[in-house]
Amino acid sequence: MKKFVFVLYSKTMRPPDVRKEEMKKNMDKWMAWFATFKDKMVDGGNPFRNDAKSVTAEGIETILGDEWPAIGYTIINAKDMDEATKIAKGCPELESGGAVRVYEVMPI
Repeated sequence: MKKFVFVLYSKTMRPPDVRKEEMKKNMDKWMAWFATFKDKMVDGGNPFRNDAKSVTAEGIETILGDEWPAIGYTIINAKDMDEATKIAKGCPELESGGAVRVYEVMPI
């Protein structure tokens, strides 16, 4: 098995004041998706905060809400990229116009 990282993107930053009912409805979708590949789950991940930083040789800058902010990650095991992308196609973020970028981890 190979390891893959899903980096989740959204067209908009998440508001910090999401209603409890909306949050539960959203979490139910995520838990249902996770259940479809629980035997392949390495790390279910977590959402990212909105206040990210970019670190370069020139310095540190705050990442402002850009067009496609990264909002979280998930790590899975899969046979190959085809299997990983098939799993990613079920991500609830896609329902709201978001995206999942799938990266294969290169063992060293």
